[in-house]
Amino acid sequence: MNKQTSDKERDIAEPQEALNNEEQGTETAVDDNVAEDAAEEADNVSVEPTLEEQIAAWRDKYMRLQAEFDNFRKRTVKEKMELVERGSEGAWKAILPILDDMERAVAASEKSDDIAALRQGEELVMKKFEGILAAASILPIDCVGKPFNEEEQEAVARFAAGEDKRGLVIDCVQRGYKMGEHVLRYAKVVVGE
Repeated sequence: MNKQTSDKERDIAEPQEALNNEEQGTETAVDDNVAEDAAEEADNVSVEPTLEEQIAAWRDKYMRLQAEFDNFRKRTVKEKMELVERGSEGAWKAILPILDDMERAVAASEKSDDIAALRQGEELVMKKFEGILAAASILPIDCVGKPFNEEEQEAVARFAAGEDKRGLVIDCVQRGYKMGEHVLRYAKVVVGE
C-alpha cells in the first residue's frame, strides 16, 4: 500500500510541481520586469547629479578657467617684456655698419693728409646714416625760413632780423626729427623778431 500510495502521490505531485514551476516562472518574469524597472529608475536617478555634485563640478570648471587665465596673463606679460627688450634690435643692427664706416674713416684720417677725401668719406657716412633713418620713417624737421611752430620746434633764442623775418625761423641750432607725425626730438631754433 505504501508503494501504491507513493505512486499516486507522485502522479499528483508531478503535475502540481509543473504548475508551481509555471507560476514561479511567471512570478520570476514579473520579478525580472520589476527589477528592470527599478534598475532603470535607479539609472535615471543616478544620471541626474545632486546639487552638491553640480556645485563641485562648476567650482572645478571655475578654478581651471581661472588657472588657465592666470597662465595666459603671465605668458603675455613675458612676451611683452621680450618685445620691449628686443624691439630695438633691428634698429641697432642697421646702425652697426655706420659705426664700421666711422672706424674706417678715423683710421684713414690718421694715415692721410688729403682733407677733400676725408670730407667726402664723412659725407658718405652721413648720407648712409640718413638713409637708414629714412628707411625707418625718421625724417628731419625742415624749419629754416618757415614760420615758428611750437609743436615741432623749441625757440632757444630770438634775434632782431627785421620786419620781413618776424616770426620766422632764422637758424636751426639742432635739427629735430619726426617719425611719421610723432616728434622724436624738437628742433632747437633761433626765431626772428
